[in-house]
Order: sequence, then C-alpha cells, then structure tokens
Amino acid sequence: MTQRESEHRGHSENAGHTQPGGSEPSRNHTSAGARGEIALRGPAQLADALPYLLGFYPDDSIVVVALHGERGRFGGRIRIGIPGAPEEWRAVSAQVAACLEENVKPGRRRPDGAIVFLCQDPSPGASGTSVMERLRPLAQALRTACGEREMPVYEALCLSGGSYWSYCCPDADCCPAGGRPLGVPGTSAMAAAAAYAGIQVRGSLREMERRLAALCTEKAESQERALDSASKVLVPRMLAPDSRDAVADETLVLAEKLMTRFRTTVPEERDSAAADAHDDRLLSHADTAAVILGLQDRRTRDRAAEWMEGPDVGPALRLWRAVARRCVGPYTEHSAAPLTLAGWVAWSGGDEPTARVALDRALRCDPEYVFARLLHRAFNDGMDPEPLRRCMRKEREARRAGEKCDHTDPAPRSAP
Repeated sequence: MTQRESEHRGHSENAGHTQPGGSEPSRNHTSAGARGEIALRGPAQLADALPYLLGFYPDDSIVVVALHGERGRFGGRIRIGIPGAPEEWRAVSAQVAACLEENVKPGRRRPDGAIVFLCQDPSPGASGTSVMERLRPLAQALRTACGEREMPVYEALCLSGGSYWSYCCPDADCCPAGGRPLGVPGTSAMAAAAAYAGIQVRGSLREMERRLAALCTEKAESQERALDSASKVLVPRMLAPDSRDAVADETLVLAEKLMTRFRTTVPEERDSAAADAHDDRLLSHADTAAVILGLQDRRTRDRAAEWMEGPDVGPALRLWRAVARRCVGPYTEHSAAPLTLAGWVAWSGGDEPTARVALDRALRCDPEYVFARLLHRAFNDGMDPEPLRRCMRKEREARRAGEKCDHTDPAPRSAP
C-alpha cells in the first residue's frame, strides 16, 4: 500500500454521532491534545475537522481514523488514494482495515472503532451527489472490512464539491439526500482550537503534490538537455574510483552555493505557485543538473541531509523541492534523492504533512529507495527525528575534526 499514510499522535479532537444504521447516539469519541480537548458532535463537525487531522485537505482519498476507549479518542489514521477500478475496492478495504488494526504503537490497545472519510470532487458536469452514490459501495466495503475485525465504523462521510453526506445517519433532517454544505474554512471552533494548538493546514494534497512534481513548462526541455550533457561528463567520473570523491566535493560545494542563494532570497509564501516560480528562477539548468546527478551518490546525499535544523530548514526544503521539480523526462527516477531529502528536512523541522507527502512520492518513484523506506517507517512509527539528527551532527563534527587534523602541520621532532 504505497500511498498509505498513518499517524499515531493525538490531536485536540473528539467526535460523536450515531451508531451505524440506527438512531441511537454512540459514545462520545474523544482525543486529548496538548492544550485541552474539543468535542466534535455530528457529521458537520467531523467533516470540518478532517484537514486538521491530516494537516492538509485530502483529494481523491480514503481516510480512516482509529477510535480508542469509551470516549472514542482519535488515534492512528490512514490515507490512501481511491482506486479507480471499483473491482479493487473490496481488496483495498481489507488492506486498510488490516493496516488500521496492525499499526498500533507498542503498549496501546487495538482500535475500538473507526471513522471513514471518502473525499473526491466531481468531474466537470457531474455533481457531488453522483460522487456520493458512486462511492457508496466503497463505503460499505470499508464498513464491512472494519466490522469483521471488530472495529465498527461509527460514521462514514463523503466529502465532494463543497458538501458532505453521511452513509450512516438515517435522519433526513440531519443528513439530507442532497447533502449539506461544508463550513467556510477557518471559521469553526475546531479551526480556532487548531490555531491555538499550533496545528496548520498546508493546503490541499493536490497542491502539495504539485510542489514536488516534475515541471511541465518550456523549462522542462531545456533541463532535460542540461541533464543529458551533464550525464556524459559526470557519470563516468562518478563511476571511476579516482574521481568519485572529487565529484562528491564539487556537488556539495555547488549545493552550498545554492543554499546560500535560497537563504538570502525568500519568496512570499501566501501563493505557493508564485513562491515555487520564484525558487525555480534561482536555479540554472546546468547547476541543477549537476546537483541532481551528484545526489545519486549515497554518501553525497547523506552529507546534504545535514542541512536539517534551525535556519537551514526553510531554505533546504525549498531547494530540494525545486531540485525535485527539475527531474524531468527520463530523469524522473532521479527525483527519489531530492524528494527524500525534502521529506527528511520537513520531518526534522516539524512539518509532518509535507514530510508524509514527500516520502510517499519518493517511494512511488522508487519503491526500493532505502533511505526513503527507512524514514517512512520511522515517521509512521511515531519516532522522534532527534536521534537521527544527533548521529548526523556527530558525523559532521568527526569529519570536521579529521579535516582539521589533515591540515595541521606535524609536531616537530624533539632535539637529539
């Protein structure tokens, strides 16, 4: 399940609605955050809470959230793209239910229930209602798969075209057949609580993916030609034992020059497309090609990963995103390295939604990319990135100490 995204940290949300297929109210579902609790009651408040659970607005997604205990505390969550072929829905639902049950941190109970969200906007000319009806068998498959594992789905919602529908609520006054409009983003009690707790929504999943995707503009052809030219020169040198280290040093010197440029020239962040266009203008085709090829060396990539904290986080994330966008044409697979670096820097800097999307994209590009696989597993297991940062700091200090020793004159011999 390469598009899986699971998370095990609690936020400040609660949920409560009706038992599947009946009108009896369910237990309150509660999740404690660092600064208190928010009670979410009914499908409207659940729909409003979804982007705060993930950190972005999901597109074309199945999202399943685990519930724990009598109060239904929110736990792990899974996001996966909606399969285009309905014949795959039953198998995917079984995988999602198994994943929800198995991805539980040590010492915690298996989920006592779940909430399901199906998010997909209508195609041109279609309606949200038609999307809801088309996805109804998928909602039922997910409810059945979770129920077979004794994790009842207490609510299943469809979000489409600015409205929401409940697959579980039988009350037409509460959940009419035509759906109900979603609230204006940022105006609810959940939005206020999230802002107070420092939880940010990073835009839509589609927008976050776009910021990492290969360029499709006129620059793509020029970048591909630059990559072709650089490959003829650099690849033989990278394969030759006597010049490999020199290429690594050249790559890191060039990357440092680009980092300096990104540190000193900061775009407006209000418009992500304009910000990315600004960053793209900071890179020449030749320099970017050299960095892309140089990062294919594991040791060089690991050195580049040391820009990971403090004032380096913002510029490094922007740089690796911009470099990933330049992996065009037949060089798309080369993007695994900058995408993984972007995921690592985002995770290290506390931007978990961006980290999740970048690492997921790296694994879709190259499922066997070891660094991405290790980071993806550590991230989903809820590990703290600090131990890895500590290792990188020690390696950097040891390397600098070695370089200092290499440049120190030998001690004079004692006089006879």
